[in-house]
Amino acid sequence: MSGVVSISYRTLVSSPLSLRTSIEQAFGSHPQALGIVLVKDLPSVYKSYRETLLNLGYKYAHLPEDVKERYTDPGSSYSFGWSHGKEIMNGKPDTLKASYYANPVVDTPDVSSALREQHREYYRENIWPDAKEKGIEGFESAFKDLGRFVFQVGCELAAACEPFVSKHFGDTSFSLVDLIARSQTTKARLLHYFPPSPGDVKDGDDEPIDSWCGFHLDNSLLTGLCAAMFLREEDDGRPSVVPCPSPESGLYIRTRGGELTKVSIPDDCLAFQTGEALQLVTGGRLRATPHCVRVGGSFERISRETFALFMQPDTHQKVSATETFGQFTKRILEKHYGKSSM
Repeated sequence: MSGVVSISYRTLVSSPLSLRTSIEQAFGSHPQALGIVLVKDLPSVYKSYRETLLNLGYKYAHLPEDVKERYTDPGSSYSFGWSHGKEIMNGKPDTLKASYYANPVVDTPDVSSALREQHREYYRENIWPDAKEKGIEGFESAFKDLGRFVFQVGCELAAACEPFVSKHFGDTSFSLVDLIARSQTTKARLLHYFPPSPGDVKDGDDEPIDSWCGFHLDNSLLTGLCAAMFLREEDDGRPSVVPCPSPESGLYIRTRGGELTKVSIPDDCLAFQTGEALQLVTGGRLRATPHCVRVGGSFERISRETFALFMQPDTHQKVSATETFGQFTKRILEKHYGKSSM
């Protein structure tokens, strides 16, 4: 994991402008830049927020199918609530992972009914499981607790990034902090990677590097990432936390110079990486971070749980001379979900 830049949360809060060199090293355009930064020394509450929600993600994925399907939304291209097997990745439906999507910052975005209908993928009301849904009690509050924590740290990081990022904006009126903090399109994704079956994974060097999640760019300006948690289903049906089952398993990133690097996020840290919206608004001067997830072998009954928060502008915001963020999103969703879901 050489080359991964880490910064202290304490410094981020007390002296953000002192981090400019570290931020430029992480997000810059030099060949070794990974486009990701780790934030360490987080408040102690983060540990419980992460563990609570990732365990609930596992429990949700093990609910009966008819219960899970109650909380889906085809009208938003499955961008709210539960989604499994709907996204196209590597040319085929992605059944190796499932997601639960919501905006943890705003339950009901304050937009016109026309805009809400035009951009259901961002502006519809959140879909939450019934508070009494057996086995996942507290799901909504846990999702909001972790999501809002990551959002707060992300806004603080955006402020620290401002001097570095602003010089790359084509429009000098842009402010990364404002684009993120005032946006109503923030989206969080709780992810459950199903245990790989023997048929899903090839052995050794024959296994693709993106066998658990295909190479892609996030739509966002910045994405916050939690460390993954690996859970094994025991004989009594309960999950237990286990170490990463393979040294080859996990998140992989391509550096700005094209080198493939495995990145491990410590349990007590957050990571933030650059998304395609940032690449667009800077005219390609700051590049998005290509990344994927590899299974790294065959192991039964072990799932991977994680959480990502996408911080991005409102739909009317121009991200290029010809496209708003809303138009850009529609184009990407069509690629991964098809016209029938738009």
